[in-house]
Amino acid sequence: MDESTSTLSLAIGARVKHERQTRGWTLDQLAEAAGVSRRMIINVEQGAANPSVGTLLRISDALGVGLPALVESPRPKPVRIVRNGEGATLWTSEQGGRGILVAGTESPDVVELWDWTLGPGDQHSSEAHASGTKELLQVLKGTLSVDLNGQVTTLEVGDSMTFPGDVAHSYANPGAEPSRFSLAVFEPGVGSGHNS
Repeated sequence: MDESTSTLSLAIGARVKHERQTRGWTLDQLAEAAGVSRRMIINVEQGAANPSVGTLLRISDALGVGLPALVESPRPKPVRIVRNGEGATLWTSEQGGRGILVAGTESPDVVELWDWTLGPGDQHSSEAHASGTKELLQVLKGTLSVDLNGQVTTLEVGDSMTFPGDVAHSYANPGAEPSRFSLAVFEPGVGSGHNS
């Protein structure tokens, strides 16, 4: 892990542990509620794991805090500003791709704003999110293919798309140049047990 990934992993681990202990939950209780192994919870809390976005979503939903709350320090201010370069990089690829969570709201109705880059030939697959999740994106650079349950749609610069995020989906760059897109994810009722 590089230094920024290590720092982020430690911050996420501290927040997960804090939220779990605030609820008086054991490691086993959080693991069961999130549908992940006890070992994964331990590794996340110790900052020793680089969990997938799907794993972080399951943990944040079980805790009822939303993914954005796991990757930033708690702040009492109603206005939050994330400066350029301060977003949480939660996915990277060997082709130069990255998924950066740049902003988000608190639960129960969580909205996440992502900045995605996919290198040539890159692909990111996402498991189905919680029921009722909606996603919308706009292509800022290059070409993007979105596979929604086997139905592939190819988008060009300026094109946008809205779709249900509660089915398996993936994003791919079929072009020879990097692709960049902005993605907003709305997940209603985080922490209300709707994922159980």
